[in-house]
Amino acid sequence: MKSVLRLANFLLLVLLTGSAFAADLPTARPESVGMSTQRLGRLKSEMQGLVDRNQLAGVVTMVAKDGKVVEFEAAGKRDLESAAPMQKDSIFRIYSMSKPITGVAMMLLFEEGKWQLNDPVSKHIPEFANLKVAKVNPQNGSVTQVAPDHAMTMRELMSHSGGLTYGVFGSTAVDRMYTEVNVLDRDATLQAMIDKLGKIPLLHQPGERWHYSVSVDVQGYLVEKLSGQPFPEFLQKRIFEPLGMKDTAFYVPPEKMNRFVSFYTYDKDRKFVPHPGVPDFSKPPGAPSGGGGLVSTAMDYMRFCQMLANGGELDGRRLLSPLSVQLMRSNVLPASARTMSPGTGFGLDFAVVEDPVAAGGYGGEGTFYWGGYAGTWFWIDPVYNLVVVGMIQHRGDGLPDVRGLSRNLTYQAIVK
Repeated sequence: MKSVLRLANFLLLVLLTGSAFAADLPTARPESVGMSTQRLGRLKSEMQGLVDRNQLAGVVTMVAKDGKVVEFEAAGKRDLESAAPMQKDSIFRIYSMSKPITGVAMMLLFEEGKWQLNDPVSKHIPEFANLKVAKVNPQNGSVTQVAPDHAMTMRELMSHSGGLTYGVFGSTAVDRMYTEVNVLDRDATLQAMIDKLGKIPLLHQPGERWHYSVSVDVQGYLVEKLSGQPFPEFLQKRIFEPLGMKDTAFYVPPEKMNRFVSFYTYDKDRKFVPHPGVPDFSKPPGAPSGGGGLVSTAMDYMRFCQMLANGGELDGRRLLSPLSVQLMRSNVLPASARTMSPGTGFGLDFAVVEDPVAAGGYGGEGTFYWGGYAGTWFWIDPVYNLVVVGMIQHRGDGLPDVRGLSRNLTYQAIVK
């Protein structure tokens, strides 16, 4: 009798999701969690429409409500040259969606008492003890260095307010210093990155404002130093294995390359062309990037998000205390830099919605989220107990607002 029930449940799963890939998370009909099947179908239709109109090569979306998967769809092509279809288990470069994973690694060590929010970063990274702040002469662009008014803290490092920058996304004198020495050299080591950063002045005074930066790559180095383990090994043992994230790593092994999604942009005629300058993910990097180096699947990332939505636990395995998750999704920016965009603050490696209307009009207060350079996105809404993960591999002028579309088309499906 039990085997018959298991078979019936499996067949119901396949009927609801179109595959067995969601078998490791509970599934449900949208109506059972207060959503409309018909309305939620608009999400699938519009994603397929973006593919049909040649605006996207392919896309995977996944929606969970009340801890149950109610939508899981793939559309388009994984690779246009071979016409390989997009699959639900396709592997994507998640770039900056690596950041929340690194943040959870840091919080595992926080719970062990390895660091405190108000610690100076230099307590754990002596190379940062003598960091100065750049002062640029507006007349001639010359740079002088002044003392910081206080040492960068771990809170500021975790919230992009410590004075670091990225180099590749800016044009300031400090950004140029980053690019001249190739701070984020994938073929070097994390120690080499730290040595370079220790010699470059901060872009602004610690705590002065929110500025997107390499601070999560620095956190990856800290995970190694505070745990005594290589960063990839720590993530594998402490996060990926407990959560069943079997396809998340810093590279794609040969046996999985047939699931790896090609990364596209547009040419001048709006035709798809391979995105230039994409790193080689076929081998482990010398400097595993906590800020942007991971690959993953929609299911793996949904499992990670659902753990956070559950307050730090999934399938009976607890990674974090609910209080640690609450801390991560609390705005920690100083009064001088209270928001990063309208209605939105920043916690510990997550953006946090404080005013849903100002932030875009849909969603619950306290929703936390982020996205990736190649178009991936997610959000976790604690008010509506909703998790959404979206995966594309596309960047370029004229790219449709897939994230915004998915937000509208998901929330309009909530009817109770």
